[in-house]
Amino acid sequence: MVTVTQESPLQSDVEALLRQSDAFSAALYPPESNHMLALDALAGPAVRFFVARLDGRAVGCGGLVLGKEGKAEIKRMFVTDAARGKGVGRAILEAIEDVARREDVRVIRLETGPKSQQALSLYRSFGYRERGPFGAYQLDPLSVFMQKKLPPA
Repeated sequence: MVTVTQESPLQSDVEALLRQSDAFSAALYPPESNHMLALDALAGPAVRFFVARLDGRAVGCGGLVLGKEGKAEIKRMFVTDAARGKGVGRAILEAIEDVARREDVRVIRLETGPKSQQALSLYRSFGYRERGPFGAYQLDPLSVFMQKKLPPA
């Protein structure tokens, strides 16, 4: 069974998971198209970081970066190869959205890549829709920008 809890990213098993995420993204996209949030930033006060575990092992993660005016961004969503297809990504995204609602987030945004078909499929199934670049992002053919409006709680 998958459990998802809010945890610190500053744990050795989570740091190993994030290194796997980095390697996965580096295999798909050039450095200038990888927009990762650094480990120390993931532990910041405006970030809610989630870890998915199967039998106690960290197999997935995702962060919600709280912004201004009811906006937030999903960062560092990742599920290991061995855990894909087991509902881990869905469980992480549900946890992120639950906390976003409690934090009065009205719009969640994200950036991913066109080669990340499983992620795109997951986000679309949750109602995320494509949009243009936001924040400091620039138009990039290797970026897909998405957002979802959350109804008031």
